[in-house]
Amino acid sequence: MTPTRIAFFDVDGTLTTGTTLFRFLRHYLAAQGYPPQEYERRRGVLKAMTESGAPRERTNLAYVENYEGADLDTVTGLAREWFAAELRQGGFLNPRALAALRRHRRAGDLTVLVSGSIPACLDPISDYLGTHETHCTVPEVVDGRYTGRVTGPPMIGATKADTLRAAAGTHGIPLDRCTAYGDHDSDLPMLRAAGSAAVVGGDAPLRALARSYGWALLPGAPLPPPVPLPGPARAGTPVPG
Repeated sequence: MTPTRIAFFDVDGTLTTGTTLFRFLRHYLAAQGYPPQEYERRRGVLKAMTESGAPRERTNLAYVENYEGADLDTVTGLAREWFAAELRQGGFLNPRALAALRRHRRAGDLTVLVSGSIPACLDPISDYLGTHETHCTVPEVVDGRYTGRVTGPPMIGATKADTLRAAAGTHGIPLDRCTAYGDHDSDLPMLRAAGSAAVVGGDAPLRALARSYGWALLPGAPLPPPVPLPGPARAGTPVPG
């Protein structure tokens, strides 16, 4: 049966209770043999950028720079190892958002992830959830290694809305038969582009805005504790910087 509806899901803070980018970076650096303080240092640099008013697109680009010189297969393998550890521990997926996604799947809708995260983090999540497409920030890879740059714009803000419209057009599905889910004001362009929307968790102003639009409201979920750090036995070459 040809799908007649599409459900678009943000990932971090919407389907997941923690941020894929930072939880994986912590895991990855430990596997490369770095001490925990190195993750805190790099996380602090990105947090300072946010606090100084840098747009999310810029901090997204700065995040990808952490993988400059990294081997693609190593990152991919460690990301799958990290997500398996999250599943074993539990609490990483928001049960209410997950239930909504499964309702869409049972109804025969296309389910699409739209996220500022990177493929290494999102592919194991997509495989586990059985979603149909993923649109995300794509790091540039040359000769099997990350360059620290991205191909195309970060999947944030207006780019998410453009992606929703393009995907709907590709599948021949009107926007009024699309539903979008998000948790942050950077998701607003995507939420507004869809015929219906839902805010998952979110701060009070965002939830008030959702009520004014008549969007659904889903509860957030608490952050899970960090997963145990891996050892560096399969680390390979540390990331420069």
